[in-house]
Amino acid sequence: MYKIGEFIIYGNDGVCEVENVGLLNMSGINKNRDYYTLKPINKSGKIFTPVDTGVFMRLISTYEEVQQLIELIPSIKEVECNEKNTRLLQPYYEKFIKTHDCVDLLALISGFYKKKADGKKMGQIDEKYMRIAQGLIKDEFSVALGIPIEEVESYITEKISDSNMSYSGYLK
Repeated sequence: MYKIGEFIIYGNDGVCEVENVGLLNMSGINKNRDYYTLKPINKSGKIFTPVDTGVFMRLISTYEEVQQLIELIPSIKEVECNEKNTRLLQPYYEKFIKTHDCVDLLALISGFYKKKADGKKMGQIDEKYMRIAQGLIKDEFSVALGIPIEEVESYITEKISDSNMSYSGYLK
């Protein structure tokens, strides 16, 4: 069970702060069931979800884990996808998003940039899933590093250039 004040990944909503845990006094909600009250970090509103929901939840990466992930970026093997059929493309990308694993998300982002670098056209599905993956990474890295979301790209670029690693700009 997550504690009040912790930051978690909640499905594809990204990073949320746990504001409350316990019973809710709202009509239409089971009064004998514990709920999380979640506040999305970069969106407005609140989320009320049972503590035993089937929606994916995990604690965000720590500062140290994000530093390690940034060091890994140049060596992450990109996800390749040359599928033209959008009915097959969407579930292919979806499986990487649904892992909520930063390495999978970074590999997906890398694949999109490789596709662009190879001169291949990015379709609407590619663009959609690139935005989702980038948003999830920026959200999590921003909170873990304690920096504004707008500074995540430059932070990563600087860290990688300081260590003389190559980087093609994953989060632009």
